[in-house]
Amino acid sequence: MLQLSNVSKLFNPGTADEKIALIDINLNLNPGDFITVIGSNGAGKSTLMNIISGVMSPDTGEVKIEGNAIHQLPEYKRSRWIGRVFQDPMAGTAPRMTIEENLAMAYARGKQRGLGFGVTSSKRSFFHEQLQRLGIGLESRLRAKVGLLSGGERQALSLLMATFTRPQILLLDEHTAALDPARAELITQLTEDIVREMKLTTLMVTHNMEQAIRLGNRLIMMDKGRIILDVNEQRKKDLTIEQLLGEFEKISGNKLSDDRVVLG
Repeated sequence: MLQLSNVSKLFNPGTADEKIALIDINLNLNPGDFITVIGSNGAGKSTLMNIISGVMSPDTGEVKIEGNAIHQLPEYKRSRWIGRVFQDPMAGTAPRMTIEENLAMAYARGKQRGLGFGVTSSKRSFFHEQLQRLGIGLESRLRAKVGLLSGGERQALSLLMATFTRPQILLLDEHTAALDPARAELITQLTEDIVREMKLTTLMVTHNMEQAIRLGNRLIMMDKGRIILDVNEQRKKDLTIEQLLGEFEKISGNKLSDDRVVLG
């Protein structure tokens, strides 16, 4: 479903600020894979997501979805295949527009657009039905401005918008990191339910090691622009946080010292 071949990225080449972000990344996601990605700051996690989504282009290598090369396409053209939820609850939605207007934009992603009404009565009924699935009461607030929602409500809405059109690839970029524990657990559970129900091929960056182990069928760990560990489903079932930390130390030669990493 998603294939990265020999992908590398260098920032500020030839200057004192030169930094290697990704080094010869090779990664394959099969249909239905749910891969969690963990690593310390500067490991290359966000750069990886940005290159897949089209925010950045790789210096070398290819990105393919279902065998089609997309690494030279701009971000807006990739949106027909890719849905993304960001860490910042303020990103991914238009705060001055209503919930139903935001949903109408997401519903039209990748489709040819005309001059008709963005929100029709049939769409409004559909949006109401979809919002009910979230179980947090947003279906009764269709005409409320998104800017008035709490962070957790906005992330729930962003998750729904990103998966509306059943994208080939769903990218979750630390999408629970900015939330309090209760809201983070709510969004985590919604994520599990939606990914499982829609059988979405998903790549999720997280700073929470317990979450990385618990969710999905594969886990990859990154360090200094490389994938240093790829844990399959069978091994992941019995993996502990202590073992994961030990693997990192054994492979990298360093301890995972990042105060943003949550152990449990």
